Amino acid sequence: MAKIKKSLARVAYYASNIALDIAPQVLFRRRLGSVLRRAGDCGQCDLAERINYYNKLSGRVGISDNWMSVGSISMAKSYYYFDLRESARYFPADFRLSYQFGDIKTVAEEASFTKSRPIHPENAKSVLMKLDKLRHFSFPRDEIAFEDKKSAAVWRGGAHNPVRKELVLRYRGHPLFDVGFSDVQPTQADYGPFLHPKEQMAYRYIISLEGVDVASNLKWIMASNSLCLMPPPNYETWFMEGRLQPGIHYVQVAPDMHDLEDKLLFYERHPDDARAIIRNANDYVSQFLNAGMERVVSILVMYKYFVATGQVEPDKTVESLISL
Repeated sequence: MAKIKKSLARVAYYASNIALDIAPQVLFRRRLGSVLRRAGDCGQCDLAERINYYNKLSGRVGISDNWMSVGSISMAKSYYYFDLRESARYFPADFRLSYQFGDIKTVAEEASFTKSRPIHPENAKSVLMKLDKLRHFSFPRDEIAFEDKKSAAVWRGGAHNPVRKELVLRYRGHPLFDVGFSDVQPTQADYGPFLHPKEQMAYRYIISLEGVDVASNLKWIMASNSLCLMPPPNYETWFMEGRLQPGIHYVQVAPDMHDLEDKLLFYERHPDDARAIIRNANDYVSQFLNAGMERVVSILVMYKYFVATGQVEPDKTVESLISL
C-alpha cells in the first residue's frame, strides 16, 4: 500500500507540474504583485525571519556570464527543475540566476539557489529553496501515542558515512536497538530490512543521521509521536536544521554514539520530558505545512535574490519585511 501511495503521489506531482509549465507563464508573472501585497500584510510579518534565513544576501551581487535564464533552467533533475520553476515562473523568462541541483555539501562560490548548504557563518551565497520536496517534505500520519510504542530505538538507511557505520557497529543486535543498513546484501551481518516510516513510528525513539548531506528522515520524525535522537547537524535545507535546539526539538547524542543507550534510558525514566520535546518538534514542523504560505515564502526568497542581483527594483510593500 505504501508503494502504491508513493507512486500515486509521484504521478500527481508530475501531472500538476507539467500542467503549470504548459500554462501561459505570463499569468503567474501578473500575480507577483498580489503575492508581495500578501507578504506585506502586517499579519504575515513572522515570515521575515524565515525569508532572511534562507536568503542571506546583502548589498549588490554581480551576475556571471555563465548564469542561466529563468526560461532555460535545466531539466536534468526533474524534481529540482519543477520545484525551482514553481517560484521562478513568477519572474520574467530572461532574468538570470545560478543554481546547484543535488546534495550540496559546500558553500556556493557565487550566489546560487540550492537544496542544501553547510551550517556555517559564511554560507550566505548558498540561497536555500524548497527543492526535491516530494522526497524531503512528506509527513506520514502517526496514530500511535508515545507511551504505546515499542520501548526501543530504530534506524534504517544506507552505509554512507562513518557515523552511520559506528551506530550499526555499536548497537547491532542490542535488545534496545533495531538498526541496520538497508542497502547491503541480506546475507551481511549489518543488514536491516527496509522499514517504511510508518513501521519505524512503532518505536518510541527514532535515530536520525545525516547521509550524503542532510538526514532525509529528520522531518517526518519530528512530525511524529516518536522522540528524535541525533548528533548536531552539519548541513541544512529549507527545514532550517541549523535552528534546531538540542533538548528542545531533539535529543542530542555524540557523533560516535557512545551515549546513545544512556540517553534512551534517561527518557524511558522521564517520559514527560520526552513528550515535551516531541510537542516542540511537532510545533516546529507546523510552520512548513501551510502550502499557500510556503509558496509565498519561496517566491519572496527568489524576489530578494533578484533584488540583490539588480534585476528587480525593491517594492516598498516588502522593504520593511525583508532585508533588501
